[in-house]
Amino acid sequence: MEVREEMSKVELQPCYHPLFSEQSSVIYTNCYCEENVWQLCNTVKSRFSDELCRCYCVFISNKEKQIPLWLQKAGKNEEGLVVWDYHVILLHKMASGSFVYDLDSRLSFPVRFEEYAFRTIHPCSTLKPQFRRRFRVVAASTFLATFASDRSHMLDDEGRYLKPPPDYPPIRTEASENNIQEFISMDPAVGVGNVMDFEHFYQLFTENNT
Repeated sequence: MEVREEMSKVELQPCYHPLFSEQSSVIYTNCYCEENVWQLCNTVKSRFSDELCRCYCVFISNKEKQIPLWLQKAGKNEEGLVVWDYHVILLHKMASGSFVYDLDSRLSFPVRFEEYAFRTIHPCSTLKPQFRRRFRVVAASTFLATFASDRSHMLDDEGRYLKPPPDYPPIRTEASENNIQEFISMDPAVGVGNVMDFEHFYQLFTENNT
């Protein structure tokens, strides 16, 4: 599938009402993208419960834990290129199209999925094999019910945080205090949700929107 060709067909949808229009209005902690998206999902559940069924948490990673994404705020050059070990975004899938909420992006908040796919993800066919991304797509309701992190993955060898943690308690469930690695893993046999390559991910959020 040629994303560039698809981009030429994309038109803005003025009828779309964003779940969040201001980044400053949501909970955000630098370098804790999984918790930031959990907070977004939790806010949707409490404020716009009817929309939760249309929301998806997406973990982006690969076996090598090297995934390039462009137009990221943490990027040091004009292209905003960052090679993360993993990244997490929120997708809102509507009949009029899908929209991405990425709190670490230089693009608009939200942004049309097609634009995000073309400008931030880029088709995997243009990348060396070790940099090709995979996507774990998890329904927002499932993410809220199952995700847990004790933040130990953010500790160095001395037990100090690599980046300051959120000022609220760690997210946990009755079943787990820490399962973040299951979400980061791109092994389809592990964890919840569906793991897919770029083409299937792109098709999921551009075709048969409901």
